[in-house]
Amino acid sequence: MNNRAIARRGWGGSPLATEWTIREVLNWTRGYFEGAGIAQPRLEAEILLAHTLGADRLHLYLSPDKPLTQDEREAYRSAITERRSGTPLQHIIGEVTFYGLRFRVRSDALVPRPETEELLDHIMRMIPRDRPTRCLDLGTGSGVISICLARYLPEAEVTATDISSGALHLAMENAELNGVAERIRFVESDWFSSIDGCYDLVVSNPPYVPEDQLDGLSPEVRDHEPQVALNGGPDGLVQIRNLMEKVPTHLAPEGIVVFEVGHDQGSRVSELMAGAGLVEIGVQPDLTGKDRFVVARCPS
Repeated sequence: MNNRAIARRGWGGSPLATEWTIREVLNWTRGYFEGAGIAQPRLEAEILLAHTLGADRLHLYLSPDKPLTQDEREAYRSAITERRSGTPLQHIIGEVTFYGLRFRVRSDALVPRPETEELLDHIMRMIPRDRPTRCLDLGTGSGVISICLARYLPEAEVTATDISSGALHLAMENAELNGVAERIRFVESDWFSSIDGCYDLVVSNPPYVPEDQLDGLSPEVRDHEPQVALNGGPDGLVQIRNLMEKVPTHLAPEGIVVFEVGHDQGSRVSELMAGAGLVEIGVQPDLTGKDRFVVARCPS
């Protein structure tokens, strides 16, 4: 679509001038994104424009009257069209900030979510920084959990697994990016199939979405993220049951297991853990008050 046609459409208020400035582009894009139901239209417009310009968002506020070049306009138009079509923002810019670190993202693995940062908060409160701790991250995806453990727990020995070779390679890239590649052992494995030994911490964000709810997910999740990382089977608990068959044999005495689960699955996962002989089982809510994390301990 050429500039003149866009100006006639007038999305987001007043038509754009022939010479697009940063302020005009952002105001227009906000309306364009609002029309697509994007929850934070102004913020996403700023992130995409800053990415296009190779600058940070502060630059947009310091130079609001700076015109965009033709190349910048074309690149930005492509980015916002892709976003409006449902492509996740993080896939467009290619990275995300998580727990204070930068991670590359792509369709091989789930986009890291705030709930998983909360999961790490729980773990950091339970694991001492000054004690050697064997950690196992099952279904590592982009590697955020294992990499944060290696980065913030200097005595941790971390093993990260995934059934997807694409996800595992992405996690390795992120480990290199964050300077902890030598601290993590990466293993291509279907849960515990290629894992031996016992661990002081077993953590996982397994697939837990019931099959009949997959179609109801937002298009950016349903159409752009790996189904293998989402589909939890008929009741959402198939993979969690598979995990619980092996967790007790791979958890050291007094070892801790932590799962991220669906908002209505806490009591059922607790029952599975109790049936596996684990103790001190607790369900923790996320910041919205929904049950999200189940924690248990192996008896001594």
